[in-house]
Amino acid sequence: MSITPDRKAELIHTHARTEGDTGSAEVQVAILSERISNLTEHFKFHKKDNHSRRGLLKMVSQRRRLLDHLKVTDEGRYTTLIGALGLRR
Repeated sequence: MSITPDRKAELIHTHARTEGDTGSAEVQVAILSERISNLTEHFKFHKKDNHSRRGLLKMVSQRRRLLDHLKVTDEGRYTTLIGALGLRR
């Protein structure tokens, strides 16, 4: 269900704005998107797992808040990010 440390490091390296950047909105959204997609696959087999579904909804809303913040502060970075991650919006 969770992402591997190698995959997380790859996401951080891909979306980091500077060297060693792990806290920017782009990195956080990329990691959340990966976790959301993994949980979505999990729910295809475990339809009644409502405890994990609550965590999924929290992650989706957190990603939405980060994207809204990014759109207000810098719309260019926002459009680049949703294009790179393939998010609808």
